[in-house]
Amino acid sequence: MRRTERKIEDENIINKILSESIVCRIGLFDEEYPYVIPLNYGYKNNALYIHCAGEGKKIDLIRKNNKACFEIEESYQILEDEVSCNWTTKYRSVIGTGDIEIITDFDEKGKGLDVIMNQHGKMENTYSDKLVNRVVILKLNITSVSGKQS
Repeated sequence: MRRTERKIEDENIINKILSESIVCRIGLFDEEYPYVIPLNYGYKNNALYIHCAGEGKKIDLIRKNNKACFEIEESYQILEDEVSCNWTTKYRSVIGTGDIEIITDFDEKGKGLDVIMNQHGKMENTYSDKLVNRVVILKLNITSVSGKQS
C-alpha cells in the first residue's frame, strides 16, 4: 500500500466493515478481462457467503477457476473545496482474496442463507425446501485481507 498512513491496522475495524456492509464486489477470471460483480453477502468466520442461481456466467467462471478477489466499502463522504483539485473522499474499504467453494449440502446452504440474512438484519429465518434445493451458496474463504481509510 503506497499510502501507509491510510492502512487500517485494527482487525476490529476490518471485521466491522466486513460484518456491517451490505454490498461486496467480487472479481473473477474471465480469460482476457476480469469479471466484477456487485453482490449482497454475509460475513462470518473469515468467509463471505453469497447466494446465486445454479447456472450462469458467475458459476461457470468459478467452476473453471475458484480464485477470487473482493472489495467492500463502508459509507463514504465527498469533501468539497473551493479548489477543484482539493476535493477528497472520506471512506473505509477492505480488499482481499480467497478461494470460492460451491456449497451443495442442504443443511450447509441453510446456514449460509442465515449468515446472509443476519447481515441484512433478519435474525430468525425459515426457508422452503424448494428454495434451499434451488439456490446455490458460494463461500469465499478469505486468504488475505487489508483495509484502507481516509
